Amino acid sequence: MLKRVHHINFVVYELDAAVKKYQTLFGLNNCEFLDHPHRRVLTARFKVGESWIVLLQPLDNESPPGKHLQQHGEGFFLISYEVEDLSAAMISIESNGGAVQDEQAREGILNWQVADLAPESTFGTRIQLVEEKK
Repeated sequence: MLKRVHHINFVVYELDAAVKKYQTLFGLNNCEFLDHPHRRVLTARFKVGESWIVLLQPLDNESPPGKHLQQHGEGFFLISYEVEDLSAAMISIESNGGAVQDEQAREGILNWQVADLAPESTFGTRIQLVEEKK
């Protein structure tokens, strides 16, 4: 079912400062800034191998990333695994005893369709499934 680690999200207070820090520490120069109004965040991403590192700056404290930032501070937010067929993966997760938070896939950045798993199903880890629509 899982194809690869698609992206890892880190939540930050100040996107520009976080981007500069990642560029300095890790030599990541190809940064892409993207709007993501559905999630109420500013985003920047870096390609690392076949995966993305995504930095998120919440625009308010009520969005899921904003709540996470207020409760836990900056750092790891979620890991996203790419799947071939998101709908089938969601059904499989639930039929195998897991729980999916989203009743249906939602729009992510670019052409990504995403669904979050319930953290209580994944040892407290925020896991998201993603399918890239071609």
